[in-house]
Amino acid sequence: MKLLIKPQKKFGVYQSITPKSANWKWLNFEARLMKKNEDWSFDTEENEMAIVLLSGNFKVESNKGSWETINGRKDVFSGVAHTLYLSKNTRFTLVAQSDVLDIGYGWCQADEDFEPKFITPEKTPVVIFGGDNATRQFNDLVPPGFGCCRIVSREVYTPSGNWSSFPAHKHDERKLDDLGNVLEPIQEETYFYKFEKTGAYAMQQIYTEDKSIDEIVKARHNDVVIIPKGYHPVVAAHGFNCYYLNFLAGTDQCLANTTDPDHEWIYDFWTSQDPRLPLVTVEMNE
Repeated sequence: MKLLIKPQKKFGVYQSITPKSANWKWLNFEARLMKKNEDWSFDTEENEMAIVLLSGNFKVESNKGSWETINGRKDVFSGVAHTLYLSKNTRFTLVAQSDVLDIGYGWCQADEDFEPKFITPEKTPVVIFGGDNATRQFNDLVPPGFGCCRIVSREVYTPSGNWSSFPAHKHDERKLDDLGNVLEPIQEETYFYKFEKTGAYAMQQIYTEDKSIDEIVKARHNDVVIIPKGYHPVVAAHGFNCYYLNFLAGTDQCLANTTDPDHEWIYDFWTSQDPRLPLVTVEMNE
């Protein structure tokens, strides 16, 4: 199974993950680089979609409304994302308003209709999570309870040398408690990486308890790692801050998961949080 997907070209759609290419059920992901005044039209049909601004500015006209960014970041290390959520049967045209526009977007089948939402940087929840050299920053773009069917998205910043998605966790078996609350969903996930410097990389392990998957991949700028199942921790190479954009889709719109039982003790071991965080703030967008 090919878990590391390299970018295909410089402009246009340079990353594309589909249920067919990933051999899974729900999640699609693309990254697209556009030149000023270039446009892209799409119909979500029976899907919901979240568009994340990686750099630049855009304007969107649709049958459900119009939206425009005016303070888009110059890159993912220079501010917080704008996020546009679109529900089923939305026909839209997106136009690049900057010399270069970089966007990432995920979509999946939706069973219900929801209102469109345009989430600006100042309305995006920012969370510092973890501890010691497993501290990282979450920008919750489409968090649990967002008001959508099943898609989830967050961008994660991991400082040089730190671990992320750690302690290792999984979300590949649906488990409920006695009250019917979801303890673990079945979700497919993409990790879309970006780095500030040439030569930067992160190492990501993907493994299952039965070792049907047990791989370590080296992710570089604009690479995607697909997570069909299993535990999937990440570590940023020393000297290089790491960014990744996560999209998840599956049985439930949540971030519940199961920690590798060998790692459970780590939650009680942390004594402090990394003072280098946050790596990005809303003020950077101004």
